Amino acid sequence: MKKRVFVILLLLAFSAGLLAACHGKGVVKPTEAPPATTAAPTVPPTAAPATQEGETTDPFAATPETETTAAPEVPAMEFDTSRHYTISFWAKNDSNPTQIAIYKKAKADFEALYPNITVEIRPYSDYGKIYQDVITNIATNTTPNVCISYPDHIATYLKGQDVVVSLDEYMADKNYGFGGEKLLFDGPSQDELIDKFMQEGWFDGHQYDLPFMRSSEALYINKTMVESMGYTIPDVVTWDWIWEVSEKAMEKDGDVFKANGQKIMIPFIYKSTDNMMIQMLRQKGAGYANSRGEVQIFNDTTRELLYTIYQHVSTRAFSTFKIDSYPGNFFNAARCIFAVDSTAGATWIGSNAPLLDIHASDVVQFETVIRPVPQFDADNVQMISQGPSLCVFNKADQQEVLASWLFAQYLLSNDVQVAYAQTEGYVPVTHKAQDSAEYQDYLSRAGEDNKTYYDVKIAASRMVIDHMDDTFITPVFAGSASVRDAAGAMIETVAKGTRRNQVKLTADGTALDESYLQSVFSEVRRLYKLDEIEVKPGEPETPPATTAPAPGDETGEATGDATGEAPATTAAPAPATEPATTAAPEPEPLPATSRFLLGSLVAVWVILGAVALIGAIRRHKNGNP
Repeated sequence: MKKRVFVILLLLAFSAGLLAACHGKGVVKPTEAPPATTAAPTVPPTAAPATQEGETTDPFAATPETETTAAPEVPAMEFDTSRHYTISFWAKNDSNPTQIAIYKKAKADFEALYPNITVEIRPYSDYGKIYQDVITNIATNTTPNVCISYPDHIATYLKGQDVVVSLDEYMADKNYGFGGEKLLFDGPSQDELIDKFMQEGWFDGHQYDLPFMRSSEALYINKTMVESMGYTIPDVVTWDWIWEVSEKAMEKDGDVFKANGQKIMIPFIYKSTDNMMIQMLRQKGAGYANSRGEVQIFNDTTRELLYTIYQHVSTRAFSTFKIDSYPGNFFNAARCIFAVDSTAGATWIGSNAPLLDIHASDVVQFETVIRPVPQFDADNVQMISQGPSLCVFNKADQQEVLASWLFAQYLLSNDVQVAYAQTEGYVPVTHKAQDSAEYQDYLSRAGEDNKTYYDVKIAASRMVIDHMDDTFITPVFAGSASVRDAAGAMIETVAKGTRRNQVKLTADGTALDESYLQSVFSEVRRLYKLDEIEVKPGEPETPPATTAPAPGDETGEATGDATGEAPATTAAPAPATEPATTAAPEPEPLPATSRFLLGSLVAVWVILGAVALIGAIRRHKNGNP
């Protein structure tokens, strides 16, 4: 009897402990509001993007003190110079030995400043190969420390967790950020960075890359041949004009072309059809894509453009790099009048080009001039901004990451920027380098020789600088590289189909047949997996800028919708109102621990009941009441 009472008392004590353990843990009472905690917003270290009238749009300007509460000061970074670090740098060069020499000099100069850091350079001649190798190495956690790449590629790298370093804190750091107090080199300060170039590396609310060099596309023109045909080259070439001259150049005298006296002539060759379609859509105000990942390239404007391209491919007045070959080769041999290529390829184009891909005996002497890419509206020039960027990859050792950041930042110093810009039709990415006496002297010496001061190369750089305000960038998101490829693939598919007599027209011959277009669109969607791109909710992201964006903004997002029509006017936001009364929150579900304890409590009472029942049965059998 005493033992049974002891067991019951023990179980009662255990159940009381369970009730105490369950009390109030993790449950919000329906009549109480949870304590408010306001998280600090994620903004670039330089400034917040403009969201309301009166707020700054300058990413390098301080936020007005009257509008925000100063955040607690972040401790400055410290670099452990007692340790040695070996960092890898995957570098891109344009098959240009001078660029490789500049990388090697930058390595040597940097290592002299930081003897505890060794830089190992791995040169590449193709961005696509860098991209594929990085993707492969992400899976094995063997990415480089610093890498030259395109922002579209970096957006794909970010699909891996903590793969690419957000540079916000590094850029703003007191010791080692831009203009940092402990830097051992004269790098650019924040206000010496060119905002338009920085914007391309801003996505998902952070800065993930730094611009290294910037370029654009240029229209290289054989002026001698154009004038021999009776034409004068306008300051801004329109699409109508270039199509007219290209068709004129197809006239023959017997078995040779009148324009060049040769048996071969392709008047107009475009190297990057990706950029061709992107710029055409931009100039037309039609859809391409936005930063949310919405793909808009399959629209009515695209249909019209593809028909125009079909018309000029069918006469052989137009072709592409992928169909025939590098446009510079045809251009230098006077077998092409108009070549569109990057300004970063200027050293390969022109009669006196220092770099050649054809035999010197095939080169024809003529005068080369440069213009922006063809435009639909000569009064509203729009051309793409492009060029290599730098990203830093995350590592377990944060001191190693800091060493990588120091080298990436060193590549923005004048010594590297000015020297590298002189290798092609690039422009430096900082005001500090562009305004330097050394760079201005370089620009002023065009034509002194056909190497460092090659006139076509310097003219290409000047064209980019003169039209910097006319450039735009395309939105960056996971999958944006595929959308870029898809844009060019539509042109290539129609061009190849035209050559093979596979293109179908409408009955009246004034447009491409819709069933044919749908087959092209479907195949491009499939090949580039466009339907697998994740579309983010909310409004498209706009990177911070120091100047108000042009219509359609400077993110490269279209000013029209997916059909190429102008967007509807957006209503002004509703005025702020007093917050509505909020209903009391529903009770939160019990935590797993509490559910276990309550279940145990039920089991205890079941056991107590069983003990009491067994005792009653025994007493009954023994004749006890």
